[in-house]
Amino acid sequence: MEFLTKKHISRRTMLRGLGVTMALPVLDAMSPAATAFAQTTAAAKKVRLTAIEMVHGSAGATQFGLGKNFWSPAEVGTAFDLSPGSLSSLEPFRDYLTIVSNTDVRNAEAFSLPEIGADHFRSSAVFLTQSHPKKTQGSDVLAGTSLDQLYAQKFGQDTAIPSMQLSIETVDQSGGCAYGYSCAYTDSISWATPEQPLPMIRDPRAIFDSLFGVGATAAERAQSRRADKSILDWVTAEVSRLSKDLGASDRQRLNQYLTEIREIERRIQKIEAQNSSGDVRELPDAPVGVPDDFAEHVKLMFDLQVLAYASDTTRVFSFKMGRDGSARVYPESGVRGAFHPASHHGEREDRVTDFMKINRYHVSMVPYFLKKLKETPDGDGQNLLDNTLVIYGSPMGNSNVHNHKRCPLFLAGKAGGALRGNLHLKAADGTPMANVFLTVMQDIGLDLKSFGDSTGRFELKSVPPATAAF
Repeated sequence: MEFLTKKHISRRTMLRGLGVTMALPVLDAMSPAATAFAQTTAAAKKVRLTAIEMVHGSAGATQFGLGKNFWSPAEVGTAFDLSPGSLSSLEPFRDYLTIVSNTDVRNAEAFSLPEIGADHFRSSAVFLTQSHPKKTQGSDVLAGTSLDQLYAQKFGQDTAIPSMQLSIETVDQSGGCAYGYSCAYTDSISWATPEQPLPMIRDPRAIFDSLFGVGATAAERAQSRRADKSILDWVTAEVSRLSKDLGASDRQRLNQYLTEIREIERRIQKIEAQNSSGDVRELPDAPVGVPDDFAEHVKLMFDLQVLAYASDTTRVFSFKMGRDGSARVYPESGVRGAFHPASHHGEREDRVTDFMKINRYHVSMVPYFLKKLKETPDGDGQNLLDNTLVIYGSPMGNSNVHNHKRCPLFLAGKAGGALRGNLHLKAADGTPMANVFLTVMQDIGLDLKSFGDSTGRFELKSVPPATAAF
């Protein structure tokens, strides 16, 4: 057992400068002197939560895609093969992967005749709330409190930022969208209360400034940028002073953390310079800090999340990676057609296969995040992926017919021991996705009796004998 004898510094120590307030990563020196490192870090550890929505369901929810295992593997249990379908890129992280197939999101269905056809305009509001939205184009919106906010209300209050909500596509519309639904339902997956959807942040610069300007005013942050300096230039003296009290391994960890911050800052600055150059943009209406390239944008958002988790600036992110009805094209997927039209494939086998390629491309963004989490220490010989729960899914199943059965879902990370990984679980027909969410949220510390349309718990660590094979 390792005992620490160097000078103790608080977990809440900040590096401060003009317009800059920077939290620190986990360091050995943050454990009280002459106490067991394992004991002190375990007591303070909290699970981080990232909930990711990708719209339009999956090709695996079709009859053809189900037979081809375009989403869920053929095998239930631990000996599953990911290679045929959309999840193949997750193979290096199968020990951190829990696939839950065949769950439904009934509250995204139409409950009355006037709601028929409006699935794209209410589904996102259902994903993390598992509640049926009230049909309205006005301000009297009503859904449910989302799971990320339930978690933030209990475990996010002792961090500088209780939660953050991110998006990739534009979500700044107002008023009504279509079929009598407010755009609030389409624009957000995170609800602080059943009546309060939270705005999603698309611009990496805004996220960066929030993370490293906690307590600074907007004017102070703007002054820092106008000075054309790195935020690290404002805290140089603070870093030098702190480093004198750190051991060699802590200095190395601090330097690595600061290097990562500077690298992300440079990327944002480069994007802003390019987008301000007058050259024609692929996304002309996007903020200047938003990359035109989808993969670059997603990776930057993931990098910011890892830094926030490493410094315990926040423990909760919701991340909307697509918008219903999106006409975005993903040429790197090998498909030239736009996303929404591709999702209406008419059940043609060739077009279902193309839609699977887009699904696979979207999922292929996630291993970058998982790798970063796994490479980031979190004390006591663990890494951030050991203590993070990543939820990836969609509230839609077969987008061609706008149904919400066999919805795609997987969980990644060990969630502080709540998940074992290397497991594919197939739910019984008619099982609500809310059962999975209820269980995993209970297992990471929330005292929930029910959630959405849940009917009970869902075993997430072992395969029930009755579902050992298809």
